[in-house]
Amino acid sequence: MKKVLIYGAIALIAGTSGAAAADVNKTYMRKGDQEIRVFTHEGLLYCRRTSDDFEMCHGMAEAGSGTFKGDKMKHPDMPQFMTFDGTVVIGGNKKLSIEGCMIGGAMCDKEFWDEQ
Repeated sequence: MKKVLIYGAIALIAGTSGAAAADVNKTYMRKGDQEIRVFTHEGLLYCRRTSDDFEMCHGMAEAGSGTFKGDKMKHPDMPQFMTFDGTVVIGGNKKLSIEGCMIGGAMCDKEFWDEQ
């Protein structure tokens, strides 16, 4: 009985030791005129341009406080079949940085968006 309680406590602590995924629901401006809705759903981050529902970030997992990473990022100026390794950092200064890389990080593009 004692072992069961100890193992149960260890499992409970291990399961709750990480911070819960950030709950995000914000709007940012890309390039001054493109409204992007950034939100989490079931703990994953998504970024969609509101004018045409183009999804730039698709199911990115939280990698730390306000940082999300994933490998299904798309760039609106690139062919739809191309995906990139991406990182999104939601800052406390009402800014978001988004970076997409390809070829093992040899080629990257980074943007900063202002929260609305």
